[in-house]
Amino acid sequence: MDGQSYELCMKILPKTYVQQADDAKSAARKSINLLLEQKRIPEVGFSDVLIRCLLSDLADMDSSNFPANCGAGEREGRIFSGLVADRHFRMSHGVGRSGELTAVQPKAAGSSIIAKLADSLALHALKIAGAIHVATCFVVPSCTGMTLCLTFLALRKARPSARYIIWPRVDQKSCFKSMLTAGYIPVVIENIMVEDELCTHVSEIACQIEKLGAENILCVHSTTSCFAPRAPDNLPAIARLCKSFGIPHVVNNAYGTQSSKCMHLVEEAARVGRVDAFVQSLDKNYMVPVGGCLFASYDPEFAQAVSCMYPGRASAAPSLDLLVTLLSMGVTRYKQLLKERKETFNYLKYQLEVLAAQFQERVLRTPSNHISLALTLSTLDEDKCTMLGSMLFLRGVSGARVVPRAAKQVLEDHAFLGFGSHTNTPSVPYLTVAAAIGMTNDEVNVFVSRFEKAFAKLRTPSTAPADRDVDTTAVGD
Repeated sequence: MDGQSYELCMKILPKTYVQQADDAKSAARKSINLLLEQKRIPEVGFSDVLIRCLLSDLADMDSSNFPANCGAGEREGRIFSGLVADRHFRMSHGVGRSGELTAVQPKAAGSSIIAKLADSLALHALKIAGAIHVATCFVVPSCTGMTLCLTFLALRKARPSARYIIWPRVDQKSCFKSMLTAGYIPVVIENIMVEDELCTHVSEIACQIEKLGAENILCVHSTTSCFAPRAPDNLPAIARLCKSFGIPHVVNNAYGTQSSKCMHLVEEAARVGRVDAFVQSLDKNYMVPVGGCLFASYDPEFAQAVSCMYPGRASAAPSLDLLVTLLSMGVTRYKQLLKERKETFNYLKYQLEVLAAQFQERVLRTPSNHISLALTLSTLDEDKCTMLGSMLFLRGVSGARVVPRAAKQVLEDHAFLGFGSHTNTPSVPYLTVAAAIGMTNDEVNVFVSRFEKAFAKLRTPSTAPADRDVDTTAVGD
């Protein structure tokens, strides 16, 4: 209702009653107007009621929701199911146009505002997380691998003779397939072992650039977040090489936004060398459903080129999910979640070390990886290692990965030995677990208890220790 509506209500009810309602509505309008003006995450999160009011008002701006609208085309925003309409707040036109992902959609003013706000709030979130000099970002309604592929295709115009992408090995299928899908030949750089940690072989990257010729290389495709015992790539060193040779540098920052270590590497790399783009998953970093990615760049012109590569109109769902989530969190809660994740990581590491001592195993020393940890399974036979993974899954433990030494994976004509371990010669089988944003100490305790019982069942009676009570004492940073 507008001001006139409240005046009319005063003819029905006592003025003081209506004035209270108008004052409350006025406070809500001020919060929304401040959001539209500043385009930043609010300090304190919005209530669900306020977010619903905002989305309802924006939905009314889409042409398909105009009372007098008469659709005469093949895509007119008609929704058959009421459940589907409610799920999308009656917004059905998507975002962007066939020529550009970030363009305003004429039929969908409200949805376009949502997309623009989501991008602006995401940029604010990246700066809070540590990428304080990032210039621009936008939500892509596809997975991280497809967004990487889109980025490689956008680089093609500037480097038409390039055939290769240099890629320090990280055993994750989607990032490898993103290069194949874009039509490039991955040049796999094997990692080097430093104590327990697998690190970037920077000198080999330089050798491959010299060997293949800089003009024949599309980019270096590096990684921040990864499963232990692999460390994040040495982004500053790679960035210096890329700047020196004039080669683009694309960073797979899949779940690195939640880690200040990963974000520092990206920011430092951009400061001392070259970072053309870094991409990150929405679900892994911001606790929204799978289906979206955040493209970010220090170069607005290149970001525009990537946006123009997207063929067709895009789903607004990932932008809507991200906007609602960041509005709900607010700056205060988002910072708290980042802090709690670090504390949970330390608690998980402590509990794994207690487990390791019980079972004559050890936690691999990977000081550069601040998200993922690895616990050796050296006292189990190879077949029992695989069985352990199945037992954990059947007991409701998701996300933990058992990596046996004999694993092999063939992707097209590329064969990877020891797949999952990021090296052809893994020294020991192990289990990886991660402390991701939103994980709690209680979940750590449940995991430890279930792992302990499953592991003990696979051991011989003479070596299996008795069950223990999990020490829930919190550990410091």
